[in-house]
Amino acid sequence: MFELLWPYFLILLPAPLLLRFLKAVNNKTALWWPDVELLRQSANTKAMAAKGLYQTLISLLLWLAWGLLLIALTRPVWLGEATSVTPSGRDLLIALDLSGSMQIGDMIVQQQPADRLKAAKHVLNDFITAREGDRIGLIVFGSKAYLQAPLSYDLNTIAQLVEETQIGFAGEHTAIGDAIGLGIKRLMDKDSEKRVMILMTDGANTAGRVKPDRAALFAKKQGVKVHTIGIGADEMVTQGFFGPKVVNPSSDLDEELLALIADSTGGKYFRAKNTEDLRRIYSILDELEPTPSEELWQRPQISLFSFFGIATLFSVFFAQALHWYGIRTGRLS
Repeated sequence: MFELLWPYFLILLPAPLLLRFLKAVNNKTALWWPDVELLRQSANTKAMAAKGLYQTLISLLLWLAWGLLLIALTRPVWLGEATSVTPSGRDLLIALDLSGSMQIGDMIVQQQPADRLKAAKHVLNDFITAREGDRIGLIVFGSKAYLQAPLSYDLNTIAQLVEETQIGFAGEHTAIGDAIGLGIKRLMDKDSEKRVMILMTDGANTAGRVKPDRAALFAKKQGVKVHTIGIGADEMVTQGFFGPKVVNPSSDLDEELLALIADSTGGKYFRAKNTEDLRRIYSILDELEPTPSEELWQRPQISLFSFFGIATLFSVFFAQALHWYGIRTGRLS
């Protein structure tokens, strides 16, 4: 369906006629027009007829250009068929740790060794793209916390932004409190039933201006539920000076703090020691009860501004070309 978003520009359509009328009123010079019979008998009758035809064509082209220009200014669009979208009502903010420790390679992805961030991306991609109808946002944090993507129904873009994240983007340390604080700020204008945040980290709070326990209390006050995930294996074989030895790569993980944050806000704490644990955790999170919401309707919209703009230029070009040709051939003086 064709529609004009700013139709009020069409009131300017008679503007050239008004300008012409005002010019005629101010012009006091009389114009003598000979009798029709005299014109027919004149030797220049054909030339005058040709001149009149050229002027008429030029005038029509200029009027066409003016009309097309006004239509272009009204922002014409073509609206496709209306389709319904029923959001589940779940608004989820994912806070992803990008600190230096996330590069520890104690994970397995597709039977290949991988670091923690790669494993998180692998699972998050499936989790995000499967939640059609939900709004998902992304916060990344290290030494500081940043909003990578606001809440959006465009899940493919959110998944792509997750894939593009890199270790060190937000600094080498871990500001858990700042990440929760930023999440609360972004969820302040949402209904209390929709305020959900998923925080995934592999360490302890080592940076930031906001203490995690205080951030958790404020989240509880604002009705923000925070689910926390501690990622990292319990055992990892490394090559030491005296040969292979088993170490705990997650010794810095503050499970007590993550559990406190989850309990304080009504969320749950999960421990992910491998990629399969991550999949299982996000399967559980995927079962969060949706908040009923009204059905939304959307229509694809195609802008036609460029089409009418180009048509305007062509009309002016042809009018100018016709005028130039008429002068060159002597048909216009």
